[in-house]
Amino acid sequence: GKVVFAELDSNFRHPYFPIDRYLELTTSGKPDVPKKTKFIKSYRVLEHVDFSAIRSLYLTTVDGLTLPLQPVTDKSAVPTNGGIHVYQELCPLHPLIASNLNPAEFGHYMTVESEAKGAPKLFFTEFDVAADEVLRMTEEEIALQGPLPNVNPAHFKACIQELAEKPDKRTKTIRLSSIFDDVSYEKVKSGFWLVEGETMVYFPMPAESEIEEKYYDWWRSVYQPYSK
Repeated sequence: GKVVFAELDSNFRHPYFPIDRYLELTTSGKPDVPKKTKFIKSYRVLEHVDFSAIRSLYLTTVDGLTLPLQPVTDKSAVPTNGGIHVYQELCPLHPLIASNLNPAEFGHYMTVESEAKGAPKLFFTEFDVAADEVLRMTEEEIALQGPLPNVNPAHFKACIQELAEKPDKRTKTIRLSSIFDDVSYEKVKSGFWLVEGETMVYFPMPAESEIEEKYYDWWRSVYQPYSK
């Protein structure tokens, strides 16, 4: 499936991670030729990583092509549009959530205000789903062409309907498990977010035209998968 990973500053250190010990195990004795890949940690990683140490984020396709995204810490660059959003939590939680909160508000709510459903730090993205169109669809139409794969279309519409009727309601869980592997990167609306309370790092998704110009192979893999 798809892989999303981030590069950390090579000088980053934290007591939770025995980085130096594992670096020694990747030394082959030959310059610029590592011996092997070593896993340092695979549990409770995000909560121990300083956001300031995160460099580029990489979106990897199933055929191994990567698109680098650069971090933005200026909150003025973060989308603040209203309406109903559909968020896919990626780490450490995995639910698919509909919300009346914009990305910054949602991140703050999940990392500060919601102990039962949130986490101290959260990595998530937003899917491009037109809530207004979903509300206009009949039961027959949405059953035939649900906006997201592996999601009960009737339940999806019911979640959107409840948020539309109750604008003060913050979130509604669509699905407890992730559908990220089943959805094309093309469906990512604005980008990806790392949030810890008031601290936020935003990785904006470039426009399709920019991706086509600078990363043509990745663009073709994602936007033109059947034209190879």
